[in-house]
Amino acid sequence: MTGGTDGHAEGHGRVYQSRGDQHITEHHHYGGDGTGYVGPDSVRRPAVGRCPVALRDRGEVMERLRESVGPERGGQVYVLYGMGGSGKTAVACALFEEVAGEQGRVGLWVNAADRASLRAGMLAVAADRGAGDGELLAARNGLRPAADLVWSYLDRSTEPWLLVLDNTDEPEILRDGDWLRTSPRGTVLVTTRRAAARWWPGAELQHIGVLPRADAALVLRDLAPHSGTAEQAARVADRLGRLPLALTLAGGFLSHQVIDPWTLDTYRDRLDGDERVRLIDRGADAMSEANPRQLVGLTWQLTLDAFEARGLPEAAALLRLLARFAAEPLPLTLLDHSAIGALLPRDRTETALRALLDQSLSELVDTAGTRCAQSHGILLDSVSAATPAHLLPELDATAVRLLDAVVPAVPDAGPYDPRLRLLVPHTLTLLRQVAEPSAADALAVATRLAVALHRTGDYLSARETARTAAELGQRHLGADHRAVLAARSRAGRALFRLGAYAEAEAELRTVLDAQRRLFGADDADTSDSGYGLQLVLANLGRREESVALLRDTVAGRRSALGPSHPLTLRARAGLLETLSATDVVTEEDGALLALPGECERALGPDHTVTLGVRHNHAWALYLLGRFDAADREIRQVTDAYARRWGPDYPLVLAARQLLSRTRAALGHPEEAITLMTDVVERRERGLGPEHPFTVASRRVLDAHRSGRRQP
Repeated sequence: MTGGTDGHAEGHGRVYQSRGDQHITEHHHYGGDGTGYVGPDSVRRPAVGRCPVALRDRGEVMERLRESVGPERGGQVYVLYGMGGSGKTAVACALFEEVAGEQGRVGLWVNAADRASLRAGMLAVAADRGAGDGELLAARNGLRPAADLVWSYLDRSTEPWLLVLDNTDEPEILRDGDWLRTSPRGTVLVTTRRAAARWWPGAELQHIGVLPRADAALVLRDLAPHSGTAEQAARVADRLGRLPLALTLAGGFLSHQVIDPWTLDTYRDRLDGDERVRLIDRGADAMSEANPRQLVGLTWQLTLDAFEARGLPEAAALLRLLARFAAEPLPLTLLDHSAIGALLPRDRTETALRALLDQSLSELVDTAGTRCAQSHGILLDSVSAATPAHLLPELDATAVRLLDAVVPAVPDAGPYDPRLRLLVPHTLTLLRQVAEPSAADALAVATRLAVALHRTGDYLSARETARTAAELGQRHLGADHRAVLAARSRAGRALFRLGAYAEAEAELRTVLDAQRRLFGADDADTSDSGYGLQLVLANLGRREESVALLRDTVAGRRSALGPSHPLTLRARAGLLETLSATDVVTEEDGALLALPGECERALGPDHTVTLGVRHNHAWALYLLGRFDAADREIRQVTDAYARRWGPDYPLVLAARQLLSRTRAALGHPEEAITLMTDVVERRERGLGPEHPFTVASRRVLDAHRSGRRQP
C-alpha cells in the first residue's frame, strides 16, 4: 500500500486493479460528484412529448400486452418492432399509461437509444426501486457492475412493474453489461427497428406496421376533423403510405391552417402536383416499409412551403439546423446563443420554434430538469437528405459554434451534471455528418465534452464519447491530426479510471509516442498524455517509471503553460504523493512542501486543485512523522470535501481514511476505529465487501484495532 489514501491521484474518482498481486492505488481526483445519483427527472413518465390522442388499429396488440401485465404475471420480454414512424412508442405509451393509472403496477420508462441514455435511465430505475446513493455513485463511476445493481433492485421490488426500453435501435448495447433480463416481479417491453430474432432470445416479437386504410384515415380526422370526409382522408392516407408519423405531420399541418385552411383534397393535390416534392419523393410509388424517408419528406416540405408563403423562412432554417443533431432531446439553451444568427435572426428563434411545434415537426420534452426540443429521427433524416448541399457548410459551422458555447470552456470537477450527457448524442451525430471544413472544430468540442464528463465522474460516457469521436474525426483528418490524438488520449484516461490498465497503457503509450514525434516533448498535449500514462504506471506498481514520467510532465507543463497554471500545479501535487519521505524533502530543493501556499496564492483556497494539493501534502506530512500538522490539514480538507460532495463520495472516504491514520498516530485509537468503521461500512454499501478499496480499508481498520501503525 502506498499513499495516504491508498494511492495517488489526479482528477476525481477511484480505479483499481485486481490481477495477480494487488497494488491498489486510489488516486485523489481533484473534483467531485454529487452526493446522490442524478439521472432523468422521472422514469415514472414516458419520455415523450405527448401520447397520441387516439390509438388506431392496435387493439389486438394492446390486448396481448394487457395480458402480460395482469395480476401475478411477470418474467416476460415483449418486443415491438417496425420501421421508424410506425407508432411503436405510441403503443408502449398507451400501455404504460394504463398500467400506471389503472392497474397499480409501477411504470418505468427508459430511453435506450444510446449507451449513455440507457445507463442513466437504468440507474434511475435502481434509484426508484431503493438503491442508495453510495451504490449508485459507485455504479455510475464504473466501480461496480451497473446492470447487476439495477436488476438486483428490480428483482427485490415490493411492487410489480412494467419496464419500457424505448428506441432500442442498437440492441447490441443491451449486451454490453447484460442490460436486458427477466424478472418474476415485472414485464419488459422493448421498442426497436431491429427485428432479427438473434437480438431477442426468448422474447415475444410483435410487428407494428402501417395502418389499415380506414384507421389511417381516422388518424387524419382525429387531428383535422373539419378538413374533409372519411374518403378524402383515406385518399391522402394512401398517398402517405399510411405511416403514422407522416399522418401525424399531415394532420398537424392541416389543423393549424387559419387564414386560408386547406382541405384534404387540396393537400392531396399539392402532394401529387408539387414538382419539388416529386423530386424529394422520386421513387416513392415503390415505397417499401423499410424506407419511410420519402413519405415523411412529402409532408414536411409542404409545411415549409407554407412557412415561406406566410413570411416564416426562419422555421425552415431552424428545422435544417435541428437535422444536423440527433433525434434526442436537445436543450433549448443550445439555441439561445448569438451564433444562431448566421442562419436566422436570434430574436426570431422563438417564433421559428413555435411554428415547428405548432405543425408537429418538433415537440417539447423535459429531460434531467432541462427543457428540450425533440423531433422524430425519420423526419430529421428526411430533412437532412433534402437539404441543398450549398447550405451544409454554414449549417455545420453554426451547429459546432452552438455546441461549443454550451460545453464548459474549461471543464472543472464538480457534481454530476446530466445536461452534459444530453449533449453527447448531438455531438457525435454532428461529427458523423459534418464535412471537412468543420470536422476539426467539431472534434475539439467532442473531446472537451469528454473531459467534462470525466471530471464529473461519468467515466463510461467519457470513454465512449472520446473513442467514438476519435474514430469519426479520423475519417476526415487522419490518424496523426492533433485533435484525433487528443481524443484518443482522453479515451485512454477514461479507460484508466475504469480499471482497464493494460488497455489504457497501450493506448496512452501509442498516443504519447506520436505526440512526441509530431509536436515535441514539451507540447501541452504531449504532457497531458504523459500525465495520464504515469497514473497507469503507478497503479501497475512501476513506481520508478511513473515518477520519471511525472517529472517530465511537470517540466513540460512548466514550459508550455507556466509555473502557476492549474495543470502544472496538479502535476507537482502528484509528486507530493508519489515520492518517498526522503525524496519529497529534497525534491525541487525543498520547494515541493510549500506547494499548498503556492496554490492558494495562484488559485485561491477553495479551488479544486488547491484542495487536492493539501490532501497530498497531508499524506507527505504523515510520512514524515509530522502527525500534528498532518492531522490539522487533513481534517480541514475532509470537512471541505464533505461540504462539496457529501459523505459517500470516494474522495471524502479517502480523506477520512487518512484522518483515521493521523488520529491513531496521535494516540486516539478509539476515534480512529470509529472513523474507519464508518469508511468500511460506506465502502461495503457502495462497492461491495470484496472490492479492493473495501479490502484495503478493512486492513487499515484491523491495524487500528490491533494497535499497529500502517505506513
